[in-house]
Amino acid sequence: MAFRPLLLTTVRWRPMEGDGLEHLTIAPINNAGGAAIRAAGIIVGGRGGTPYGVSYRIDCTAGWAVLSFSVETTDGRRLALISDGAGHWRTEDGVALPHFDGCIDIDLYGSPFTNSLPIRRLEMTPDDGTAKLSMLYIPFDTFEPLRDGQHYTCLVPEKLYRYAAEDRNFTVDLPVDEDGLVIDYPIYFRRVAL
Repeated sequence: MAFRPLLLTTVRWRPMEGDGLEHLTIAPINNAGGAAIRAAGIIVGGRGGTPYGVSYRIDCTAGWAVLSFSVETTDGRRLALISDGAGHWRTEDGVALPHFDGCIDIDLYGSPFTNSLPIRRLEMTPDDGTAKLSMLYIPFDTFEPLRDGQHYTCLVPEKLYRYAAEDRNFTVDLPVDEDGLVIDYPIYFRRVAL
């Protein structure tokens, strides 16, 4: 079994506490740079007492490895990085970022979508055990990327995955739809009907 082939898809999530919304459109693309999937979204929220408005674009290979991303806030801060798809990152100006070597996936602070990146890329089954990953994590308060350890385990193929933070005591089970997109992120986000 496998997730269905990606079609043009739009989804939304709301935070379970406070106001906010993430609006995502994801689609297959044909790009000379090797990108086959583009995710573009807007997030409005305010966790931790700090309001934010962010737009993002993530380009991935057909196998869901991140090739590039850009994130920009409504107050003008911007971050854009490029990868070879194997976890070697550089700035748009070509400056290598070796401290992120091995980070194939990214994690945007206020987005349940970015949990879908390793879920789709790894195509795990329960027999695979737990994947221990290093993520390139972008917090919206500082916009300074960090390396973050995260663990993923398939509980039910194409339906349910366990996420665990490596550096703190936090675990959550994430149900996904037929596209591998997170449906609900318990205690934080809930999918909104369009």
